[in-house]
Amino acid sequence: MELSESHTLPVPQQRAWEALNDTAILKACIPGCESIDADGENAYAVALTAAVGPVKARFKGRMQLADIDAPRSYTIQFEGQGGAAGFGKGDARVTLEPAGDDATTLSYTASAQVGGKLAQIGSRLVDGAARKIAAEFFKRFTEQLGGGAQNDEAAAQENPETQAASDAEGADGDEPQKRKRSWTAWISKS
Repeated sequence: MELSESHTLPVPQQRAWEALNDTAILKACIPGCESIDADGENAYAVALTAAVGPVKARFKGRMQLADIDAPRSYTIQFEGQGGAAGFGKGDARVTLEPAGDDATTLSYTASAQVGGKLAQIGSRLVDGAARKIAAEFFKRFTEQLGGGAQNDEAAAQENPETQAASDAEGADGDEPQKRKRSWTAWISKS
């Protein structure tokens, strides 16, 4: 599986770098994350629960930072075991570039392999789940950095499911609107 994306963060490059290396912020932003603990120099033990299609499991793994060029880039090497659900391993190259005085462009290219039941459910479901987790991570990460209000519209455009949910609440929250989005529209945007 290959995944590449870019996101604009509402903070200067140094602040974005610090946040990417703050385990408390990362724990709050990674969907299903139960813990991130230091496990040596530039290494972390991670535990999280994730669902990929019909497979839901608790994964325990390790994340190692390599090729560190602060505050511009690093490579994350990761591996995790989910018991009977299978395993995942891979790496992600993360780069930060200034986008003006108060913004930073975060780009990443990730490559991952899965095995066990995860591999049996099909690459399309695995890719979709990975994109959904990444979208939720960046939504939470932007909110942690203080950019939630100004980026809500952009996030809603990137994640139509979130937009559909907010559309269903209605303007004053008491009467749902009749507007619905089809799942095929959501998949085609992925």
